[in-house]
Amino acid sequence: MKRRPLGGSVAFPRATKRIARRADCVLNIAHRGARSLAPENTLLAAHLGLAAGAHLWETDVAVTRDEALVLMHDDRLTRTTDVARRFPLRAHQSITTFTLQEIRCLDAGSWFLEDDPFGQIATGAVSAESQRACQAQKVPTLEEALVWTRDHHWGINLELKRLPRRLAHFPVVARVLATIQRVGLNLDQVAISSFNHAWLHQARGVKPTLRIQALIGENADRPLDWGPLTFDTYNVRHTLVSDEELRQRKQAGIVINLFTVNDETDMRRYQGLGIDGLFTDFPQRLNALA
Repeated sequence: MKRRPLGGSVAFPRATKRIARRADCVLNIAHRGARSLAPENTLLAAHLGLAAGAHLWETDVAVTRDEALVLMHDDRLTRTTDVARRFPLRAHQSITTFTLQEIRCLDAGSWFLEDDPFGQIATGAVSAESQRACQAQKVPTLEEALVWTRDHHWGINLELKRLPRRLAHFPVVARVLATIQRVGLNLDQVAISSFNHAWLHQARGVKPTLRIQALIGENADRPLDWGPLTFDTYNVRHTLVSDEELRQRKQAGIVINLFTVNDETDMRRYQGLGIDGLFTDFPQRLNALA
């Protein structure tokens, strides 16, 4: 298959040597990329997650008004783009009210330099080269993210975000699977996750060998609902589950990844419990403990 270039130019800092995964270590999953070091859900965040030693990156799939698939966590664009400057009268509208062309004209990186959300710029952990690269970041399309992952022989976890009522019938699963096939990404390089478990059943029905991961713990103030345990892998909010329950679930043969684990003490404890993977904003921190 002929490889397609990414849309637009993306400036990245020089990559460090990629760190091979040890078979006995916990899976290091860069949450929205290495978002402590770069703007979340951008290709720069993916690049720095890979360089930091993560085994794969997690990102969020959203839908635009003209039914394009892009990477965005929030329902609105205000936190992670300059939409308030570009579209002041529409800034607080849902991402589903913007076209792909409108979204692609937004600056998706400079906010990180201004906010320093994890304090890593202040500590000197973000190089001057990476800071310059932030200013070139755009909201990636799903296809760009998959091509980038394919070309770097890496892995990706795609979280399918809930859609508003007006897009209730949008075939998000079919579109995502079609995009994966179109770019030629091997199924062993991708996992699909969602809080919408009906979508996961649908995806598994179409691609039985695809890695499917059920998200639970959507609301931080409600008890976990494991449901009927119809999936092999569960991605669980770590603040809602006790160590004893984790031990019991692991003894029952369930694969468990926890989100979002940033504290080193927690990382060590979960490694000791035999947890399979940790979603973290600090893949560099988790890698240092391996």
